[in-house]
Amino acid sequence: MVKLYDTSGHGYIEVEVAQFYSNDYPMFFAKTDKDSYLRDFDQPFYTIPEMRKGSQPTDNGNLIVEAADYDEFIKREPKAKNWIRPFVGAEEFIHNKKRFCLWLEDCPPNEIKSMPRVYQRVKNVREFRLASKKVATRKDAETSWLFQERRQPKSNYLLVPRVSSERREYIPIGYMDANVICSDANLMIPDAMLWHFGVLTSLPHMVWMRMVCGRLKSDYRYSAHIVYNNFLWPPFWREVERTAAEILAARRNYPEASFADLYDPLLMPKDLRLAHEKNDRAVMASYDFPKNMSEQQMQIAFLKMYEATRNMEELFYK
Repeated sequence: MVKLYDTSGHGYIEVEVAQFYSNDYPMFFAKTDKDSYLRDFDQPFYTIPEMRKGSQPTDNGNLIVEAADYDEFIKREPKAKNWIRPFVGAEEFIHNKKRFCLWLEDCPPNEIKSMPRVYQRVKNVREFRLASKKVATRKDAETSWLFQERRQPKSNYLLVPRVSSERREYIPIGYMDANVICSDANLMIPDAMLWHFGVLTSLPHMVWMRMVCGRLKSDYRYSAHIVYNNFLWPPFWREVERTAAEILAARRNYPEASFADLYDPLLMPKDLRLAHEKNDRAVMASYDFPKNMSEQQMQIAFLKMYEATRNMEELFYK
């Protein structure tokens, strides 16, 4: 159980942590035993799954197996097949391209040594890291068979590319199998529910994203700290789960199409667009936004909500 205190800091309710979305209780905050509050300004406003960066190899390409080299590599080093996993960056995710990596996290040292080509690549990683100017990278030469930063979840996850074209009305977001290694060109949300997916792929979230995200040239640059953690989530509504499922169902009608194809403004299939429009309406209704609300009006509404939420937090931090 956790006590959620109201804005006075005195009244509270008790709820099971595993059984609530904190945005179902927008006027309540949880105290810690040190009379501070669970959220710091680097954390989300609400109790939602953590968004984290993908894994970073820092390997000079030695732990990566390109699609064009895969068959030849396996032919020459057949035992390596057990230790090769699909590897997805933003480019691979959006354009449906194949890429692979050596994922040797559980590989015994004698197994690595029995694969000469893998062993040589591990040796190359060690030399590359030792030559780095960064102390941490040189230190990680001690585990040169591993990605330098490993954040791969054990469960399926929701993938959000960190950079996406501004031409698209919606950032392509999708569920990935835990077997697929997510690169640090993406952000991921382990154990995300359909409701999280529906809200994140909705017009209100895209309006918020376009207002606060960074830019790479003109492309959107999504950030966990700026976009996701500061997003004002609506109250939970099961209708959004239903409309989110319809988006995923519409995508399955085009198994050969990439996200770049599906979300091209000129080519977006009618059934996918209709599914997104239904989802947009459901999420807007969750906020009590009127159907004809303009993007500018939505921006103003979010800014007012954000200011009110931050002011409420500051009362507790004083």
